[in-house]
Amino acid sequence: MKEKQPPSHLRTLKTFTWAFLVLLVLWTPVQAAEQRFPQVVIETNMGDIEVELYPDKAPNTVGNFLRYVGSRFYDGTIFHRVIYGFMIQGGGFTKEMEQKKTLDPIAIESSNGLKNDRGTIAMARTSDPNSATSQFFINTRNNSSLDYYASTMRGYGYTVFGKVIKGMDVVDHIEMVNTGSKGYMDDVPVKPVMIEKIFVK
Repeated sequence: MKEKQPPSHLRTLKTFTWAFLVLLVLWTPVQAAEQRFPQVVIETNMGDIEVELYPDKAPNTVGNFLRYVGSRFYDGTIFHRVIYGFMIQGGGFTKEMEQKKTLDPIAIESSNGLKNDRGTIAMARTSDPNSATSQFFINTRNNSSLDYYASTMRGYGYTVFGKVIKGMDVVDHIEMVNTGSKGYMDDVPVKPVMIEKIFVK
């Protein structure tokens, strides 16, 4: 007995569906590759920290950070401020506690929807929202008090521009170091935590 064939329009639909699925399988890796975010490695004397950056959320901040990375500004600097249960901050001082000369400050981008959650990297600044230069910090807990909530002096918060994707254990070890006072600064590690270099992966 001859097998009954489905109507031609159904055969066409089936063919189109298979073609679409094949294209979807082929397209997805390409799309994922196009959406790959830049990554940097922070080499320290306590281990490496790998960070993924989000230029789609903070383009000026990421661009500014990568300019410092490209000029090797961070090589030989330290994590100069470490507060247990809060964050570790670096990128501005040598181990002799000499502050390095920076580029001009950048405009804040804290209203980008990113939160100061554990493992995120954000820009340090003064009380002026638009004063960030080279210094950054890594949150060691969820610090919602640092998040943007209004375009006011108090409400701007701090710009998150990436997240640790590997080496959070290193961050946790740095957070545990003994700290003290040096000159006018508190929370300075007794034994320098060196940023040996930062480079694009």
